[in-house]
Amino acid sequence: MEGFWFVLTSVFLISGAFLIFTGAVGVLRFPDFYTRMHASSLTDTMGSGLILTGCLLLADHEWLVMAKLVMIFLFLLLTGPTANHALVKAALHSGLKPKLGAEPS
Repeated sequence: MEGFWFVLTSVFLISGAFLIFTGAVGVLRFPDFYTRMHASSLTDTMGSGLILTGCLLLADHEWLVMAKLVMIFLFLLLTGPTANHALVKAALHSGLKPKLGAEPS
């Protein structure tokens, strides 16, 4: 049974790391600020959630550690999307226009 938990924990940790890595690639590859923020917002929240879930499975009935991990997850779940929304709204109010359509060749 211990091997099952190890595999499950590994799946969560590797999936979270993969999501965070794809978010970083998206930030580098997408054309404008708005699509970059969209990529970073989604993958940051989901990736950190998966990594914290993997760490939660590793905690092995240490209730204080598990409670701290849940509080960290709730904090990230609330502040990550809120901060990204505030950045996008500030960019929109400052006059930054989204890039629409393909560039002419």
